Amino acid sequence: MSENSTDSKIPEYDAVVVGGGPAGLAAATWLVRFRKRTLVLDSCEYRNRWVENAHGYLGIDPVNPGELLERARRDLMNYPAAELVCAGVESIEGAAGAFLVTTPEQSYRAQRIVLATGSSDVFPDVPGFFEHYGSEVFHCPVCDGYDAKHKKVAVLGWDEQVRGFALELLTWARSVTVVAQGKRLKGDDRVKAELARHGVVVCDEDAAELIGERGALAGVRLETGEILDCDYLFFSLPERPVNKLAGQLGCETDEDGHVTIDKDGRTSVDGVFAAGDLTPGEQLIQLAAAEGVLAAIACVESFS
Repeated sequence: MSENSTDSKIPEYDAVVVGGGPAGLAAATWLVRFRKRTLVLDSCEYRNRWVENAHGYLGIDPVNPGELLERARRDLMNYPAAELVCAGVESIEGAAGAFLVTTPEQSYRAQRIVLATGSSDVFPDVPGFFEHYGSEVFHCPVCDGYDAKHKKVAVLGWDEQVRGFALELLTWARSVTVVAQGKRLKGDDRVKAELARHGVVVCDEDAAELIGERGALAGVRLETGEILDCDYLFFSLPERPVNKLAGQLGCETDEDGHVTIDKDGRTSVDGVFAAGDLTPGEQLIQLAAAEGVLAAIACVESFS
């Protein structure tokens, strides 16, 4: 594909899938199994690229997320109808049957679009964070709480989610301490009282640094110099759906910016489907892959 975006001949596909994570690759796999010529445009910037292991995926538990995606890409490319390009998408315009998808190097035509652009995390500005992120520092209790069983856990956060976040971690953890970074918890006294009833301590001080080497978190140094002893740290900060392209297409979103879909992955825009962390609901790789399959099948049926 040597044509640039100004050439008269632009490559054409039955479907373009934007995003090469579990949702996008699952969608592409099922599209090509239905013999739809499918292009995956993958920014190659994955939300979980720092994470060492993903858990609970049937038959491969645990699995390194990068290895999972590499295996999925390899399997996908066994299908003659599949193509994959590592490129971010700048814009999508048009309507069902005549979408124009533009990357920095090339434009493509597509009859259907599957959006699987995911979400991006907001990370706390704490020195040492990325030394431990994906090893002993995590975002999702559902995904990684089991590995904190019988451990001392700190939770960094102050938004309305932190109450449920901390209480859920008590399913596994020996103890949980919330570090509120000098901010007032949403609901403050009421939330503090409820957490206290369950043995969760709230620390109002700032976290100044994570200490210890990767694989051996020794604790959180607070602004006062005191060290909060912990084995694992979770952070409860709102993620941001990567919804720019959905906005360009006019897809409806919920109040948090997630693209709303029906039970089969159809968006509010004809010919546009969505799956994975871009959409509302639990954010697990198993669910993202399943949603990708549903979106692909709905996409195929839309050609009838």
